[in-house]
Amino acid sequence: MIGFGTQTKHDGAALLVREADAITERLRRALDTAPDAERPGLERALALVAEAAAVPDAELRARWVRQRLDAAGYEGPPDSVRAIKTLREAEPALSLLAAVGYAKETARAESAPGAASEA
Repeated sequence: MIGFGTQTKHDGAALLVREADAITERLRRALDTAPDAERPGLERALALVAEAAAVPDAELRARWVRQRLDAAGYEGPPDSVRAIKTLREAEPALSLLAAVGYAKETARAESAPGAASEA
């Protein structure tokens, strides 16, 4: 549903793809014609899609960075020089500027009150 696309070192930002609108429309069409037994499940699915669509882009990027760092075995602060190097090794097309920006954004997200680790 949500992902990051390929980028070149020149474009500076990963492509964030959200398909919540298309998924919501498909679920609504299915709900319109669903038998009573299927309605609760489709209504729950619609609520989950709405919840996922409400997640801010910055939080999605922070999750993406943390997943890359965790997969590489890195456990320190996300905005350290080592973390940025690890991130760029994991994602070679990521520019230094983008990696630094994402690392700082991740550090802010992880230090925010109520931030939970989602790997």
